[in-house]
Amino acid sequence: MISAELLTLVCALLLHVALMCLFALRANLEIGPSYTLGPRDHAPPRPPSKVTGRLQRALQNSFESLVMFAPAVMVVTLAGAEGGVTTISGWVFVVARLLYIPAYAMGLSPWRSIIWAVGFFATVAMILAAVF
Repeated sequence: MISAELLTLVCALLLHVALMCLFALRANLEIGPSYTLGPRDHAPPRPPSKVTGRLQRALQNSFESLVMFAPAVMVVTLAGAEGGVTTISGWVFVVARLLYIPAYAMGLSPWRSIIWAVGFFATVAMILAAVF
């Protein structure tokens, strides 16, 4: 049976996949598949809309957040340190990432940064809970 922490990693990865698909769909509709399917050797014929640009930056941030969260879950799992704190931390991270995407797309400032910080510190809490 999968642990709660591994389930949060699965949810975070599926959320990342959904964000990739959303960005790709918008980019293809706005810029056109002749550019997005090509080698992209030059700038696009027109820039993406503000929302699509924000989704692209949210996608990049999603990669960056997973670089920390996935190893944190692995440390917890391999150390056998699953527990209340690590489970709650994992779900807080997932919910924060779920809220982060629309907050970024809508340009909600400073909420986007606050939501990001909540997810970041949930990851740090997970790491610390696995060690101590």
